[in-house]
Amino acid sequence: MSNGDDDPADASEGADAADDAEDAGESTDAAAAPTLPDEATEESLNEYLDDIEALLDDAETEADLDDVDALLDDAEAGLDEADLPEPDEDDEDADDPRGDLEDRISDLREGVEDARGPYGEDVVDAIEAAAATLEDTEWTADGRDDAANAVDAFLETASDLIDVDAFPAHEDLDDLIDALGTVAEAVADADLDADADAETIAALLEATDALSAGLDDAEEWDDLETHEQLRAQGYYDVLGHYKDFPVEWSALKEHEARGNVDMILLALDSLTSDFMERHCLEALERMGKRGKTDASLEMLLGRAEKRDQFAISILGKMAAEEAVETLVEYVEEDSNPQLQKVTFKTLGEIGAADAVQPLANELHPDSDTDDLVRPHAARALGLIGDTRAIDPLADALAEDESDDVRAAAGWALRQIGTQEALEIVAEYGDERSFIVSTEAEKAERSLDADSATA
Repeated sequence: MSNGDDDPADASEGADAADDAEDAGESTDAAAAPTLPDEATEESLNEYLDDIEALLDDAETEADLDDVDALLDDAEAGLDEADLPEPDEDDEDADDPRGDLEDRISDLREGVEDARGPYGEDVVDAIEAAAATLEDTEWTADGRDDAANAVDAFLETASDLIDVDAFPAHEDLDDLIDALGTVAEAVADADLDADADAETIAALLEATDALSAGLDDAEEWDDLETHEQLRAQGYYDVLGHYKDFPVEWSALKEHEARGNVDMILLALDSLTSDFMERHCLEALERMGKRGKTDASLEMLLGRAEKRDQFAISILGKMAAEEAVETLVEYVEEDSNPQLQKVTFKTLGEIGAADAVQPLANELHPDSDTDDLVRPHAARALGLIGDTRAIDPLADALAEDESDDVRAAAGWALRQIGTQEALEIVAEYGDERSFIVSTEAEKAERSLDADSATA
């Protein structure tokens, strides 16, 4: 409305300018966009943020959200230049205008990010996550079928929403994974726009949600109880019926008798009770070399590397040369005599030639090895049977102050069994120590037997 002072020509020019702006497609709301206050105070900045929050609530497109982001940039710049009071450091409840405004700007930033999208990239990520689940999960037979059905349903929906090349026949999980990859590539190639293609993106995400839910519902191997897993893998097939005592132990005995190492390892891995663990390991110990497979060796070596003495002992019964490198490192473990004892015996049972010198070192009285352990070093040398051990064993027999060590050295020399070794022991027939003289008498008999057969 004119008050009579306006120039009619000026009013006409203003109207024309408004019409030109509308014809040019400029938003008439642009004039309503908030402007950063000239004087940045707590009150003026909060009013500015109120206006930005209203624009965020009304935003409908990515461009609208970009505008809000730009306004928040201005708000941060204004806040940096604002002269606001600092909070009293001694008062925990003191007002902090700058901190409150920073928090509000941060919340609005998060609101912008939450309002964005969804994008085609989100669909691709969801498909790839489903493919990874399909590939990484160990399914039961029923679960594999349910997972395949969930993927089939997704592929059918996706092919209706986006241009996808025909899927090849999928007979197994690898084919289904490849088919999901085909869809992901098609979505990426479509370059879907968050605004123009919003409905398509939403429908694809709904389909991926259904796919994810279907995979979650499909039965995984880990969903089964332990006894169900064992039954599914045929662990109980060796039994005609359940026994009165623990059925797992009953089956274990049968597997041991049949030499089914894989089933013993399955029970060891699946059954967590100390009772069954012990019986599984004892079964492998009794089987000895029959129980040595790549899988059992790997399991026992893993335990041996953690200084598991029972596992070390079983490796000896298996004559596992693969364990020598690990076990030689334990020969000097003088702080753990029990570990040394079992290690020495195992190296002897394996016949580890590489252990001769380390064991001979432990036999020497000047070593830090316990006197109760050194006889085990001598016996291990006897089990190995390497003639390089004759001299250190002869020294121990002649000089050691421990009769147990001397007797063990005599026994070891008899095990080596060469004429030289036997003659060394036979010299101690008049020895005051009964256990040493006994070894000498046995050596003398062996020499006599050799002479009789010569």
